[in-house]
Amino acid sequence: MYSQIVPLILFGIATAFTPGPNNIMASYSGFNFGFRKTIPLMLGVIFGWTALLISMEVGLIFVFQKFTILQDIIKVIGSVFLIYLAYKIAFSKPDSKALIEQPITFAHMFVLQFVNPKGVMVATIIVSTFIDIEFNYLRDALFVTFIFFWLAVFSISTWCLMGKYLRHFATSKKFLQGFNYTMAILLIVCVVLFYI
Repeated sequence: MYSQIVPLILFGIATAFTPGPNNIMASYSGFNFGFRKTIPLMLGVIFGWTALLISMEVGLIFVFQKFTILQDIIKVIGSVFLIYLAYKIAFSKPDSKALIEQPITFAHMFVLQFVNPKGVMVATIIVSTFIDIEFNYLRDALFVTFIFFWLAVFSISTWCLMGKYLRHFATSKKFLQGFNYTMAILLIVCVVLFYI
């Protein structure tokens, strides 16, 4: 395991900080609602992702390996949900008070982790590549969970802050709507990339 620490961290940085549904939603929420109101979303991602990773480590990965159709089902369900979120983002009104009072909740983001195709694929790769199931399984699982928990904290916070500070450049409703359209399109692009 120790010989794989550098590849593990590099893989973690690449997957945690690159655009994906979680990061795009955090940026959108930070832009439209601010950092404080985005905290439930961020906690949903952090703890949902960690719960998914732990689930894979304690045996869910064997279910996925045996019934590969499950990954296809999750991909379809996750894609439909992300398209729905993209629609909601694209057609939200930036100046709506009702919208500002209702950012995405902890529960929604927690559950999304289990149908987020990128998250499921990454968790599967992590467990099958970086955890030795024969020797030091518990040590490896705890180490991997620790690393990816903190990568989730830093990446989701970074994307939220990027969205929040981009808001300082928002000078018109047209800019705000353009930002929302961009975030919606990026979510659709994520969905398309799942099938390529």
